[in-house]
This record gives sequence, C-alpha cells and structure tokens, in this order.
Amino acid sequence: MVILGLDPGLATLGYGVVKREGSRYTYVAHGVVTTPAGVALPRRLDLLYRGVGSLIEQVKPEAIAVEELFFSRNVTTGIAVAQARGVTLLACQQAGVALYEYTPMQVKQAVSGYGHAEKQQVQFMVQRMLGLAKIPRPDDAADALAIALCHGQQGGALNASFKIR
Repeated sequence: MVILGLDPGLATLGYGVVKREGSRYTYVAHGVVTTPAGVALPRRLDLLYRGVGSLIEQVKPEAIAVEELFFSRNVTTGIAVAQARGVTLLACQQAGVALYEYTPMQVKQAVSGYGHAEKQQVQFMVQRMLGLAKIPRPDDAADALAIALCHGQQGGALNASFKIR
C-alpha cells in the first residue's frame, strides 16, 4: 500500500510517501510544497491546491493521511493554516483517494510509542523505521513521513479519526 502523508501549512506543506508491505515500510519520497510570502492569500491557496493535486497524480497513493490541525497560541496563524488545510483536503477529496485524519498525539504514539514524544524522538523513529541514513529534512517533510507511518501502523482505517471518500 502506498501512503501519502501530508502536514498542511500555508508557507510550507510537508509531504512524505511510504510503501507498506505487511509490517515493513519502504521510503519512497519526501519534500515540501511552498508558497511565497507577500503573495495574496487566494493565490497561495491556489498554489497549494494545485501542488497537492499534482503530487497525488504523480504518487498515485492508495491512502492519504493528514494531520489534524492543532494550535494553541497564535490564532491568526492558525486560521491561515486552517485555510491551507481546507484546500489540501479538497484536493485529496477530488482525487478520489481514501483520506484519513490523525491527531498529533496519535501520530506520536504510533511512531514512537509515546503520545507526548518530543519532535526529535519522532524524527529519530521515522529515520529508523525507514532505514534512512539521516533524519529527513525539512521538519515539515519529516512530520509528513511520520503521518504516513502512523496510518500504516494504525492498520489502515482501524483507528482513523474519520475517513472521507
């Protein structure tokens, strides 16, 4: 099963692709879709929407896993990320691929075994689970790989917060 993990953001949207065969994971790709600062919000959202759509066409995933939005301090930033997440979900929905959502705690638990793990612990486990020589960079892409691995660890839809089809 090819799984695309997405970590939505307005400036930087991380993606990670893994292939799961039984209990084994193979690294496929990771990276980011970026939008330039100073560009009008509608244009940035359009760039994200098109970027995610293009990524889905290239990767041809069997499942897409997206992290739920979490923010506690900066509401303005949270709103922009929520808008980016919205166009991301729309692109995924329109592609017709099974879509799943996981909380940050579910991702940490699935990858590191501890729901309150630090970012460095999760990144180390991503590196280890995928047999990579070093921790994937940038952080947004490493997070997206963790989200993809979380979906695989959850056995597909077993513990997904929701599935959209």
